[in-house]
Amino acid sequence: MLDHRLVQTAVIGNSDSDHPVILPMDAAELEAWRRRHPDHTYWCGYELGGCGGKLMDRLYHDKVCHFAHVAGGPTCGRAATGESSADHLFIKRGLRDLLSKHGQRGEVRTHDLGSGPGDAVDLHLPAARRRLRFQLSPLDYRDWRTANIALSGDADDVDWLFGTDGPLTEELLARNGYSLRFRLETVAGERRVYIGTQTHAAPSVHWDALEDCRFERTGLLTPSAEALRVPVQPPEPFAFPIDGPIVFALDKEALVPGDSPFTAEGRRLVMADVKPAGNPIVRAVLSLPNDTALPPAGYVYRAVDRVRLLVGEGGGWVVHLDRFIRLDAHEAARTGLGPAFSEPPGTKPVPVPRTRQPDHLSHPAGPVKAERPAASQRHPAAKTTTSIRDRAVVRVREILREGVPRGRTLLWSTLASQLGEPLVSMSERDRIAFLVEVDRPLWDSKPVLSALLREDVGLLPCLPAVLERLGIEGAEALSADSPALRTWADRERARGIAMYAKPPRAVGPRKGIPVAKSARTLTRKQRKEVDASIRRIQQHKARHDLTGAKPQASTAGERRRVSEATDRVERKMSVLGSALPESKKARRTVHRARVWLKLATTDSAVPPRPSKLEQQALRSSAAEILAELGGTARELEAVKAKYW
Repeated sequence: MLDHRLVQTAVIGNSDSDHPVILPMDAAELEAWRRRHPDHTYWCGYELGGCGGKLMDRLYHDKVCHFAHVAGGPTCGRAATGESSADHLFIKRGLRDLLSKHGQRGEVRTHDLGSGPGDAVDLHLPAARRRLRFQLSPLDYRDWRTANIALSGDADDVDWLFGTDGPLTEELLARNGYSLRFRLETVAGERRVYIGTQTHAAPSVHWDALEDCRFERTGLLTPSAEALRVPVQPPEPFAFPIDGPIVFALDKEALVPGDSPFTAEGRRLVMADVKPAGNPIVRAVLSLPNDTALPPAGYVYRAVDRVRLLVGEGGGWVVHLDRFIRLDAHEAARTGLGPAFSEPPGTKPVPVPRTRQPDHLSHPAGPVKAERPAASQRHPAAKTTTSIRDRAVVRVREILREGVPRGRTLLWSTLASQLGEPLVSMSERDRIAFLVEVDRPLWDSKPVLSALLREDVGLLPCLPAVLERLGIEGAEALSADSPALRTWADRERARGIAMYAKPPRAVGPRKGIPVAKSARTLTRKQRKEVDASIRRIQQHKARHDLTGAKPQASTAGERRRVSEATDRVERKMSVLGSALPESKKARRTVHRARVWLKLATTDSAVPPRPSKLEQQALRSSAAEILAELGGTARELEAVKAKYW
């Protein structure tokens, strides 16, 4: 059997040898090699992942010289045959030569980690209780961590050397302050090993030949890196950003462990009771700047700007913050960290009983006119509520403007949990008025911040009403699930990204919401059914109602909610398909809701002989329609959970 592969590496002596060789590719160089080594025999060695068969060198003047298997040998399944396929053996030989040069004792071994015998080379220095690992095969972080623990069993530390730059070299550079590399170059039939060192101070890699290095108790030292090596430091705590406000109350009497891994220069650690937004109060350690005076205990504070959670690899966590403000007594009481009031804020004061004035104090012209109290004394509860609402409006603007450059949208429930009152207890009507305040005053170049808020996976149901009160053209005819409104909201978010980016970009004028027939969410079949119902109504001009059915009075808000609920049911139907019995019932419910939407207005044309479905729609109220749609939606969700 002929071997057509270009095998460039082999071992000398026998199939078990670990003495590597690279065959010169040039004919003149191979002839010189033969003259220098007339007695060499070459083998496809097991240390190369080969078959153990004998090789012979092939001399060519018109193509590359290479090794070839001797005919009649075993079938070879060797995967790598190029120059780098014996790199692990050249590293192994280089380490042995370096140990011999310095008269040191150590053990060098190669390892097969799953892809071949050349995956890694280990050097164990028992006197220094240290290991070196030359990693040739790819390795991810989890495998590296497992291997590092295993290698540290009989050593105080492990030096890792990688052949390529990647996430692991960056990780070791961040952990230790330095990282080690290696590379090999072909010189006269040999692969010379070079060691590189990179540090934070010198980001470029400094390379030295392996034979010029030496072993110390601190590990492998290169001539250019002796002054750069630093002792291994524990990894810095990792920081996670915290979304939402953080309030806290200090406890200066509680002690913080002195050996905490979170101790850092320019920072101080203190104990506190901390309450993140929407979560219970926890006892935690705070990391505060040293140059800021420690605030007095007994008060409640809110962190401002960026707050981070520091997590140590060995366990534990610390809240890292730089700036904070003190809350007033009413706000502190609402957090649960401040003292409660015996009289809740906003309680109407009880008037002092009026007493009859003595006669000698009476005004000669008549009774004394009572002095009118100041505005701040007349309605203290109203003033407190107004100030809280005003601060909430300003804070919502800040949160939305901070998030829009990153394209972030925000759930209303998340916003309410961050700010608490008055957002938590808002009715739908109050929410509309609140969002109108957030976006006023509105001009053409200013994006609508309310478009950044969402509920579940869609826009806020009250968004059309907000836009209508802001004077946005076309909003009054749409529901929150309308494709036209979603497209318009995406365009507003893009305008917001441009306006609040750093640096800001030019923003064009706002466009109205296009209301087209294509924006309706009816399917083709449903549209035909509704159009047929409308034609029947138009054919009968007389208002003689044989059934006594009369249209129910409805408001624009009720019709909008029915439209939104109908759209939600239709979306669930599109996921489940039309074969299930629940889908058939859902279609009837949707059809009835659509007919109700056509007939529930005061100026609707009622047919003299309504169909059965029209009679049901005419006698139904918005609450009944919404209840039926809600029950249908829950049934569809149950079916989805059962089959999906």
